[in-house]
Amino acid sequence: RRGIRSHFYTSYEAESRIFPTITQKIFMGLLFLVVLLLPFGWVPGLAFIADNTVWFRILARVCVFAIAGLGLNMLTGFAGQVSLGHSFFMGVGAYTAMVLGSEGSGFGEEGLLGFDLPLWIWLPGAAIVPAVLGAIIAPIAVRVRGLYLAIVTLALVFIGQHAFRNMTRVAGDSEGGRAFQDIEFELWRGGGFSFTTETTIAGITWTGGQVLFFFTFVGLVLAALLHKNIARTRTGRAWASIRDRDIAAEVMGVPETRYKTLAFAISSAYAGIAGALLAGLAGQPSPAVWDLNLAVAMIAIVLIGGAGTTAGPLLGALFVVMMPEAVEGLSAWLAGVAEEGTGLGQTIADFIIATSPADSGLISVIQSGSGLSVPDFNNFLYGLLIVLFLIFEPLGLYGIWINIRNYWRGWPFTY
Repeated sequence: RRGIRSHFYTSYEAESRIFPTITQKIFMGLLFLVVLLLPFGWVPGLAFIADNTVWFRILARVCVFAIAGLGLNMLTGFAGQVSLGHSFFMGVGAYTAMVLGSEGSGFGEEGLLGFDLPLWIWLPGAAIVPAVLGAIIAPIAVRVRGLYLAIVTLALVFIGQHAFRNMTRVAGDSEGGRAFQDIEFELWRGGGFSFTTETTIAGITWTGGQVLFFFTFVGLVLAALLHKNIARTRTGRAWASIRDRDIAAEVMGVPETRYKTLAFAISSAYAGIAGALLAGLAGQPSPAVWDLNLAVAMIAIVLIGGAGTTAGPLLGALFVVMMPEAVEGLSAWLAGVAEEGTGLGQTIADFIIATSPADSGLISVIQSGSGLSVPDFNNFLYGLLIVLFLIFEPLGLYGIWINIRNYWRGWPFTY
């Protein structure tokens, strides 16, 4: 007889399905439909997105950060290897894509390297080169654990910053960077389909922002499916055993070094693809983009979203990308209240926002203010939220969702 608690699995195959329940299948179908309709303004309450091309860039950035987060989650969430060097591999992927896809400007000492190859070559190349580099670095990194591993991977960020600034033939000017090629699909040189310009498909006119968003979204879907399927394989189970107790896993016959190296390689491949797409969104990224702040943002995506899950990096990427936009918009609104408002609202706004050098607000909207700038405040929030989630909810936003779901599933009982 089936009771009210009927969500039990009777086989490993049923438990390891991508969407094991009917509810999850329906929810993902509705979510997929909303994403497809979102760029056309056909979702009630979100029609403003279709009227502003900036939002397409933001949504595409969410997809790219989610791809990078999925890669880091394989290494940190599945294999248990702490890494602070993800931004280094993103930079390697970006510059690999530039060299393979951009036009060169001569082979002299001042010329830029470039082979002008199509997307179906430079995008896989942006994954392969960082993956090979990650596999080369992995045997050195896997000799240490915990904090020492974090320090080793952190060193990659500073090494990469020095290398990117001095490899001017690859990365361009140390301050201005190098222009990224147009993102377009072509069998060979010329006559391609652009993902950044207006086009007509099936009688529907698509803006460049819409096409670019769908391009990154398709990449995210493929990356998430691969991420989920790897977690269900022998490799995923081996990573989980290493994460939970590496010495016991090795005693049981799991080749620790081989699987850790594989985790570094796949994670680096994801980072390389994300770096290439992020450079394409930026247009002309500076070498300073691939710095420690980006590495911390990647860690925040995994930890705030929920390490060891597929949905976690997706939620974390949405939160990390949208949070600066929310903070910036809220700061501008509070600045207006502080200058023109009255009563309690103005008092609260004055406490939070510094609109003049004489103010002592928490957030400064001017360069010479006493408070934190908006970017610095975002970094502060990253650190604060990471600490709070590690203490109170290790599974991050995904864990909060699980708690809410379990509460309503068991209601009105509290046990």
